[in-house]
Amino acid sequence: MILQRPCGIDFGTSNSTAALPDNGGGARLAPLEGDNTVLPSALFFSFEDSELRVGRAAVGAYVEGMEGRLMRALKSVLGSRTMDERTTIRARRWTFSEIIQVFVTQVRRRAEAAAGHALDAAVFGRPVHFVDGDPVADRRAEDELRAIARAAGFASVEFQFEPIAAALDYERRVAREELAVIVDLGGGTSDFAIVRVSPERSGRADRREDILASTGVHIGGTDFDRLLSLASVMPELGHGTRSRDPRRDLPNWAFFELATWHRINFLYTPQIPTKLKELRQDAAEPERIERLAAIIAERQGHALASAVEAAKIALSERADHRLRFRAGAAELDVLMEKDGLEATIAGAVGDVERALETCLAQAGVGAGEISSVFLTGGSASIPFVRNRLTGLFPEAQVIQGDAFGSVGTGLALDAARRFGIG
Repeated sequence: MILQRPCGIDFGTSNSTAALPDNGGGARLAPLEGDNTVLPSALFFSFEDSELRVGRAAVGAYVEGMEGRLMRALKSVLGSRTMDERTTIRARRWTFSEIIQVFVTQVRRRAEAAAGHALDAAVFGRPVHFVDGDPVADRRAEDELRAIARAAGFASVEFQFEPIAAALDYERRVAREELAVIVDLGGGTSDFAIVRVSPERSGRADRREDILASTGVHIGGTDFDRLLSLASVMPELGHGTRSRDPRRDLPNWAFFELATWHRINFLYTPQIPTKLKELRQDAAEPERIERLAAIIAERQGHALASAVEAAKIALSERADHRLRFRAGAAELDVLMEKDGLEATIAGAVGDVERALETCLAQAGVGAGEISSVFLTGGSASIPFVRNRLTGLFPEAQVIQGDAFGSVGTGLALDAARRFGIG
């Protein structure tokens, strides 16, 4: 029997990691970009030197104004109709499967460099639901990612729910049996699991009886970005304003595309300038549409989305934040307040909270029986979100895990159990 050489891959909406199991039953995150173990899930196809840039280098090239195409939040398109669409990059029509494959291949190669040997098997993390309320689309999303992983060079591909992987990472630090709630708040999804963990249980190959429930909802940090953008920034560009016909508002298509990370590139197609010209002619306040058109003409949509994301992060720590942004003739100066952010995302956070309550109900346990709440994922750093969810378990100990590394580490532990170490 030939032992396979496995790894764990956490392909995330905003960031990705790869982890390598070791012979001692542990795992370590692989450096994927210099000494950094966390790689932003971003690609930049340069039009100037035809080079591909990945991660921070991709974002940096875009911010510096290099001519090219930035691709982010690619995980969000899995299982959606967008996967069937094509986008033009350097005169080539790419499918989104091909673009995601480029990124996953880069992760594999960088992890192999860290491991010092080839990696031919992987456990990929997956949200509890790629697509909410549509089992067919959810299955299609997993099949799409499996095909992409195999095309990227992995001969064997398995999947594990991301909150279960985080539970495996958490279990390494427990001294006694606990009934833990795992809260994984990522860029694209929020996922939960209720799991019995203990030093004794950690050695079992089959953990199915220890997993009492797992649920999730397709809401995450990029959704908070979109909601904040639509509420605070897009009105400056015409969102919610009237057309020349006072009985109706302007169409919303351009604003929703610009506020949604994985849809921004669809505003850079040849027909968009004509559509924006028509939108301007229809607008009661055409100067706002001129700002919108300038941002799109300068291909600064991702830069604006990054500024909104930075504002969201700043408002997690401060009472207000002033967003200043300029692209060509467009200049924005928007004062945002923490209370406004919380009011804007309250509905989405309520949906996340209900998904966690559903997990508790499916497990058939009361909130008072939970001994620990383990937090991971970048959105767990938003106090409003964190407090709403941990408030459901007032008697439990709250443990902050590695925001970006817990899932990847747990996937590597799972990979060692499934494939062995060769």
